[in-house]
Amino acid sequence: MVDIFERLEKNAGGPIGQYMAYAHGYFAFPKLEGEIGPHMTFRGKKVLNWSLNNYLGLANHPEVRKADADGAAEFGMAAPMGARMMSGQTKYHEQLERELAEFVGKEDAFLLNFGYQGMISIIDCLLTPRDVVVYDAEAHACIIDGLRMHKGKRFVFGHNDMESLRLQLGHATELAESQNGGVLVITEGVFGMKGDLGKLNEIVALKKEFRFRLLVDDAHGFGTMGPQGRGTAAHFGVVDGVDVLFNTFAKSMAGIGAFVCGPRWLINLFRYNMRSQLYAKSLPMPMVMGALKRLDLIRRHPEYQEKLWEITRALQNGLKENGFNIGVTQSPVTPVYMKGGIPEATNLIVDLRENHALFCSVVVYPVIPKGEIILRVIPTAVHTLEDVNYTLEAFKAVKDKLESGVYASMEIPMRADEGFALR
Repeated sequence: MVDIFERLEKNAGGPIGQYMAYAHGYFAFPKLEGEIGPHMTFRGKKVLNWSLNNYLGLANHPEVRKADADGAAEFGMAAPMGARMMSGQTKYHEQLERELAEFVGKEDAFLLNFGYQGMISIIDCLLTPRDVVVYDAEAHACIIDGLRMHKGKRFVFGHNDMESLRLQLGHATELAESQNGGVLVITEGVFGMKGDLGKLNEIVALKKEFRFRLLVDDAHGFGTMGPQGRGTAAHFGVVDGVDVLFNTFAKSMAGIGAFVCGPRWLINLFRYNMRSQLYAKSLPMPMVMGALKRLDLIRRHPEYQEKLWEITRALQNGLKENGFNIGVTQSPVTPVYMKGGIPEATNLIVDLRENHALFCSVVVYPVIPKGEIILRVIPTAVHTLEDVNYTLEAFKAVKDKLESGVYASMEIPMRADEGFALR
């Protein structure tokens, strides 16, 4: 028999955790300090920060900070005590749900404590073992983990490939009919790594050929896409064609929590059957009051979304004009694709942070294939055009070093917990 702890210890933390002794505190679990925004402190140095999903700049908006503080002062973090069904219901939770549903164009909404857990529980609620799921190959981890709980069959279609989806829908329909089940299609509004949009209009159009329901995770689309930031379904004009719409507070709302929208009968089913909420304490009042204020600001200030897109276009156009590959993004999510291994990526990021005072996230193997590097840049409404211009110059400098082999010929810097320096 194997001792569980011995097996885990030998595994050295898994595919990413195996690098923890080297990366912790710098590449993994870095500490950004100071007020949330484009300019923060990293290891004692001021840096230009492109690594936060604070799309509309609400995290440190004075009205948001006041609403958060007032909510905490009036109610404390404990209120309401208990799960919503038992003793955690308030008129403010109900108000927030009504306003969110109205904003995105759905009949009703249900608040969730966390987006990740919420999506898992949504999938669990919707499906029986007889039902068949068809999902996008690049679906977020919360969707994949939700599908792991599904005891029925699932088919994956090529990312945003409508012919592949049509093929898999054919297989799913045949199987579902044979076992008296239904078909659920799952995709995203905005894909968080590549920044491209799910083809919601084309997927909805397939309802003319196939019988299925559609669940959309629009975490990155809420607040950024569509008229007034109402989301990717509104951007495509197919709100009615999306049967279940999920959004999180962790991006444009700069908070904690999430919500799921749909017809009232379905939302009531979620209220009485969603295990991640039935057995969890209600979302604390300061977060609810803060979310009400955030939503109010989004509705009253469309210029926040307009500024976000001004910065996004300036950054993305500047990158393309300077020969950078940003792939197929159609959203503020801006991936910058480069070639190189982990040593080159390590030296490049250290150079950006130590010599250019610029902080952005880096993605390497095993998250993406070997030999690939992605610098993931997230513009926000509180960045400036000066920030964009500075970033373009810094990126040009590191690109020249990468392509000329400078980073490949350098030693990898010392361990993260000892401090980094290019040598």
